[in-house]
Amino acid sequence: MSAHTPSTTDNSSAAPGVTPPAWAVLLAACAGQFLVVLDVSVVNVALPSMRTDLGLGETALQWVVNAYALTFAGFLLLGGRAADLFGRKRAFLVGLGLFTAASLAGGLAREPWQLVAARAVQGLGAAVLSPATLTILTTTFPGGAARTRAIGTWAAVGAGGGAAGGLVGGLLTDYLSWRWVLLVNVPVGALVLVAATVWLAESRAAAGRRLDVPGAVLVTAGVSALAYGIVQTEGHGWAATASLVPLLGGLALLGVFLAVEARTRAPLMPLGLFRIRAVWAANAVMLVCGGGMFAMWYFMSLYLQNVLHFSPIEAGLAFLPHTLSIVLGSKLAPRLMAVVSGKALAMTGGILAVIGYAWQSRMDADGTFAGTVLGPAIVMSLGSGLMMTPLATAATSGAAPSEAGLVAGLVNTSRQIGGALGLTVLTTVAAERISTTANTNAAGGGSGGSGDGPGPVALAAGYSHAFTVASGIIAAAVILMAVALPRRRA
Repeated sequence: MSAHTPSTTDNSSAAPGVTPPAWAVLLAACAGQFLVVLDVSVVNVALPSMRTDLGLGETALQWVVNAYALTFAGFLLLGGRAADLFGRKRAFLVGLGLFTAASLAGGLAREPWQLVAARAVQGLGAAVLSPATLTILTTTFPGGAARTRAIGTWAAVGAGGGAAGGLVGGLLTDYLSWRWVLLVNVPVGALVLVAATVWLAESRAAAGRRLDVPGAVLVTAGVSALAYGIVQTEGHGWAATASLVPLLGGLALLGVFLAVEARTRAPLMPLGLFRIRAVWAANAVMLVCGGGMFAMWYFMSLYLQNVLHFSPIEAGLAFLPHTLSIVLGSKLAPRLMAVVSGKALAMTGGILAVIGYAWQSRMDADGTFAGTVLGPAIVMSLGSGLMMTPLATAATSGAAPSEAGLVAGLVNTSRQIGGALGLTVLTTVAAERISTTANTNAAGGGSGGSGDGPGPVALAAGYSHAFTVASGIIAAAVILMAVALPRRRA
């Protein structure tokens, strides 16, 4: 693979007479994306240790995950536009620098609010960094097989980062401390910063420098309010004022966001993009899929440690089948897209994921790794890997080069917003099932709970219910693929 000469719609600059090698560009972009996605899941195995050390309550524990996911999702569109306007290399370096500094702050946190705040700033840095990684690839590699292979590698590395989070988190928590799940980003981030400074060439869209900051704030606030409202339903119910106010407020903020985007001269999310079928369909599927898939690592980590009583390192090792299967699916996808349509491949992956999630929902308190975890892990992770490349390719194939960063941001935004809201919904339904099962077993003299909290039977019932709901969400995404995705091959 070799770097291509940018089109006239892109302004590129590098050292005189120097063309960065394509492998170096691919390596730097994939390293940045790996760090971003790793930090979505790396904290999951460390959550029990964080709770013990900092005295985190259940709500604060969830926000350690969601503070990152929500700021990541809410500012991805702004990050994508910033990469187009101010330069992809500059956005990459600024985003990675902010991400690395926030990782240091989180690793040194002494209070719960400090950890949650650091995770939010990490998400902001990731939102600037992540779309730049994909845009750098789409503007470096020419359309066709070379770009498809590059995107396939990027998707595999990103998927592997999410899947490897459990293993990395387990190793660091067991042998060092939970703080190192964040501190490890500091030396790695510094190394990637140096490599990117040397290897990446600057490029930007030929457009004026305008950013829709109000749009970014509105969409982030709207999604955050929705997530908070969903959390409130667990203790107050859906009809209570404590739930309705943030839910309706979040919907209102998102409505204002759309109104602002329709009227501003330089919108964060040009609504005209959604006239392109491939763009709106792929993003809609990403949104729904994220709602079902994002929480897999969260609930599997809790099941392995709280029900099967795995240590952090054992829980991390138990995620190896997930990691290998999702990377295998992501690497197979570009080869399979040469012989079948992207739509058919995405639907096949989605069906495999539905089967795997439904299979995993059979977990119980007497489960084992070989009998309860291994088979579902391979099936649902392979399906997830097969889906991501054709969906990402479809979403980015219909836009002009000057909009590449924005569309890359849309892809990630859809997945992360769906994931953040999905995690909130699934955590809420799991908690309700855990409470109901514990109360029923306690009334009947069973072992569903104890004075220290719900027992393994109740916990397994709640986690199982979350996987059942997730399989239904992914099934809805497969139906949406069948109806909405274009038929032509990518």
